[in-house]
Amino acid sequence: MKYYIVAGEASGDLHGSNLMKALYKEDANADIRFWGGDLMNSVGGTLVSHYKERAFMGFFEVIMNLRKVMVFIKFCKKDIEEFNPDVIVFIDNSGFNLRIAKWAKQKGFRTNYYISPQVWASRASRVKGIKRDIDKMFVILPFEKEFYKKYDYNVSFVGHPLIDGIAGRKQTDLQQFKKEHNLNDKPIIALLPGSRKQEITKMLFVMLSLIDDFTEYQFIVAGAPSQDFVFYQKIIGQKEVKFINNKTYDLLSVAYAAIVASGTATLEAALFKVPQVVCYKGGNISYQIAKRIITLKYISLVNLIMDKEVVKELIQDDFNKRNLKKELTRILDTNHREQLFLDYYELEKKLGGKGASEKVAQQIVTDLK
Repeated sequence: MKYYIVAGEASGDLHGSNLMKALYKEDANADIRFWGGDLMNSVGGTLVSHYKERAFMGFFEVIMNLRKVMVFIKFCKKDIEEFNPDVIVFIDNSGFNLRIAKWAKQKGFRTNYYISPQVWASRASRVKGIKRDIDKMFVILPFEKEFYKKYDYNVSFVGHPLIDGIAGRKQTDLQQFKKEHNLNDKPIIALLPGSRKQEITKMLFVMLSLIDDFTEYQFIVAGAPSQDFVFYQKIIGQKEVKFINNKTYDLLSVAYAAIVASGTATLEAALFKVPQVVCYKGGNISYQIAKRIITLKYISLVNLIMDKEVVKELIQDDFNKRNLKKELTRILDTNHREQLFLDYYELEKKLGGKGASEKVAQQIVTDLK
């Protein structure tokens, strides 16, 4: 069978790579063509476009790059028609993927979606288009199935793919990790400022401002695979901080605490049982637009799934040195950490069991037979 997968961003590349591995197990003759990144490319198939080429963040930034976006959409449609797949699998990345899905359904292609657009966060009116354009939706958050049920749309909850990636990995040896990266014996505070240039630029500088106030700890910046060291170095300057690229899971597995940009990383930190402060700071125009259309009480996946404030969220103007220092001090306190760990264990239960990628692949292949 022929599979066309469209993913964007580092998290989509990760989940896409695991899905591809599962598809090859289910269908030994699978012919996979995809939009993704290095992880998907390492599995096999044919890479059409790397997500780095399309990493636009926020409403304003997308509008400023609208011409580029339209060129990518036009090319994607043309490439799908020429490949003529048995099924198209969209992974997250709703701004791009829902446009392709509408066209693809009209052209008669089978459409599947893995990792739902966050219609439960804003613009729920998009559900109408999703019901029309997507043949099958696979969701990874427990509350999404109930959300879609309100709109008479039956979706499949497959559990969260991060469970597999984290639970199945080999434990990082702390002493070996410190030796490899020339670290001292102080407890580690991990800084995860995101994966896109706009968010890293806005958040890392504030994160680094805490270093001199917590000298009993060592700070380590988690570099995203989508960015090179030269970019980070311009922000880090002469600060006493280590930089470790593309080893976020190793870092989280040995970290004592973390400051994390809102996104998938908040859930990753929770699954590694790392106390964290969640941060978000976007462009002012994009933030003002988002504030008016997003109806959620929380921005972090941890709090959304638990439906209460488990981790502190510092958003836009609240994300400053004074507040960040206060909240970091709080998560370093033993009593607060104990409650966090209890909430993290409850969170993991809610996310379902292992095998999300395998469940999706099995259903996709079964539907094609």
